[in-house]
Amino acid sequence: MTRIVPCRLAADIGGTFTDVALEYGTSRFTAKVLTTPRAPEQGVIRGIVETLARASLTASEVDLFIHGTTLATNALIERKGARTALITTEGFRDVIEIGRESRFDQYDINLMKPEPLVGRELRLTIRERIAVDGSVVIPIDLDCLPGHVATMRAAGVTSVAVGFLHSYVSPDHEEQVAERLAQLMPEAYISLSSKVCPEVREYERLMTTCANAYVQPLMASYLRRLRQELDAMGLVAPTLLMTSGGGLTTLNNACELPIRLVESGPAGGAILAAHVGRQCGVDNLLSFDMGGTTAKICVIDKSEPLKSRAFEVARSKRFMKGSGMPIRIPVIEMVEIGAGGGSIAKIDNLARIQVGPESATSEPGPACYGLGGERPTVTDADLVLGKIDPNNFAGGTIKLDRSLSLAAIMNHISGALGTTAELGAFGICEMVEENMANASRVHAIERGKDVRSRTMVAFGGAAPLHAARLAEKLGIDRLIVPRGAGVGSAVGFLRAPVAYEVVRSTFTRISQIEPETINRQFEEMIAEASGVILEAVPDATIDIQRSAFLRYSGQGHEIEINLDDRPIVEDDREQLAARFTDAYIALFKRKIERADIEALSWAVTATARGTASADTVAYVPPADRGPARPIGTTELFDARLGRFINSPIYWRDKVGPGQTIPGPAVIAEDETSTVVTSSFAASIDAYGYIVLTTQQEPN
Repeated sequence: MTRIVPCRLAADIGGTFTDVALEYGTSRFTAKVLTTPRAPEQGVIRGIVETLARASLTASEVDLFIHGTTLATNALIERKGARTALITTEGFRDVIEIGRESRFDQYDINLMKPEPLVGRELRLTIRERIAVDGSVVIPIDLDCLPGHVATMRAAGVTSVAVGFLHSYVSPDHEEQVAERLAQLMPEAYISLSSKVCPEVREYERLMTTCANAYVQPLMASYLRRLRQELDAMGLVAPTLLMTSGGGLTTLNNACELPIRLVESGPAGGAILAAHVGRQCGVDNLLSFDMGGTTAKICVIDKSEPLKSRAFEVARSKRFMKGSGMPIRIPVIEMVEIGAGGGSIAKIDNLARIQVGPESATSEPGPACYGLGGERPTVTDADLVLGKIDPNNFAGGTIKLDRSLSLAAIMNHISGALGTTAELGAFGICEMVEENMANASRVHAIERGKDVRSRTMVAFGGAAPLHAARLAEKLGIDRLIVPRGAGVGSAVGFLRAPVAYEVVRSTFTRISQIEPETINRQFEEMIAEASGVILEAVPDATIDIQRSAFLRYSGQGHEIEINLDDRPIVEDDREQLAARFTDAYIALFKRKIERADIEALSWAVTATARGTASADTVAYVPPADRGPARPIGTTELFDARLGRFINSPIYWRDKVGPGQTIPGPAVIAEDETSTVVTSSFAASIDAYGYIVLTTQQEPN
């Protein structure tokens, strides 16, 4: 008998935990296992096996597998990618080091710029030149390539980035190099800037191409090993990868352009938060995702996460724009800081508690894991403060030892400060929450937003432990913890559509636009984006969204303007100008008279209609509709009251609509726990979500 109900599976690899979520009909099954850094696919397979066992399903019954991972991000941050070389136009080898010729902190005399991914000795040049209109100024000379190959082989290079001046207009010279390299150095991975980032701005384009080359051997090897493991266990369903822009792409595309996966895990979380907002009728949200290694903050307007064309990886100064590595890809815009459950706490030279960005990850993990970790982490502090049940951590798969946490905090924090371990733990949590609050404020202010009027959606293994206190610091009076919050990003993957975005630069004044040229480019872009979609969903009905990036002549930045899905005609010039003017006034409250408007880039997003799955998971409230009954108590430290309070613990599945839980209290579940501080009272809504709202000030 053929099954009608689809079975969809998702897995998210984080720095500490690998999360798995499976939805089958009206049921959801989840698992949370430690990440296996040396062979990440082993943790994924283990999580899948556990989840399938809980669902009483076999691997062959899975219809679709969706995957996201921070492996590419971690490789860039930790500089653990491939030995990479750059081949570029003669005279331009130092573009990735010169950057924008600006200091991100004018007053820091010891300022350290990020080190380029490719050292100068491996930045190799070729005599060639393409003009800005695509014409050939200097024909390419390939005779130097054998010598370059010898240099690269001697240096142990396994991946090559190729980026020439103005190759976004004409990729011919890059393609000639790729063809010749495939003959001379067939073992090497090759990344072309005309495929990775066919846009203007040489610095960002070359940096993005180098980053793609840097992570490609690692990611391609991992994804192929994972596919082999899935096949071996009988899971032959199609595999799709979550992208940083919030869509799903194919395994082949991910192997070729792994740089598009760098923010895939956080993107899934933002999609979940937006979905929760739509369900609950809340348009403006602050998404708060805190896992084992990092915390991510995302502003969501009108139930849609803010998006961007660029972001920075591995900032040397946490909140300082320009201090990181610029990556130009479609991405859901968020701020990410090293503040997770595994973030390590220490005392700095000024006798202050500092938390992160260094993490204990899964090996050896926090001290309380008993796996060899000796330095205190946020998880150790949470355990000491009564936020975590040591016998039910990660669904009871990991038993925590509070005495090890106390010892670690005393040895590395409290001893130096001359205080108790409990106060040291409180200091650790206050610092990490203040860091997150500061990051949220800066991120929102830079975009002209106010966080205080927003509803917070908290998910990830550590976020519900800290969300209420973070909300207190930000002045937010309502927050939501959805079901499956502990594996929120994996659940978000299941809500994502199969979608792919293509951007190309073609400069033109709007008053001089040539419809034939732009339409021909749009046709090529639509074909490219649709090809990726049809590889994933062969019978898909594809929706196309076109847009243009416009600016006033002489300006340095553009505004994205949505276009109608049809060929451009000459009569559209006035309409484009009017749409841009309206958008400019909305952003800056003025327009610039008598200034020409110009287009720099054009974009196409192709989406497979109906591939974003609806949330069909049923919520069955508990039969007991009387007052909520605790399953135990904990000595919980409440920051507002400044002391430990004997507080009730409730099991989430036993609390239903109509029952109110005043703080301080803890609501526990398999993958996380929600701490209700004395400022809040908790209730369960019609979807089974925990909703925290402010209550009367504590005495």
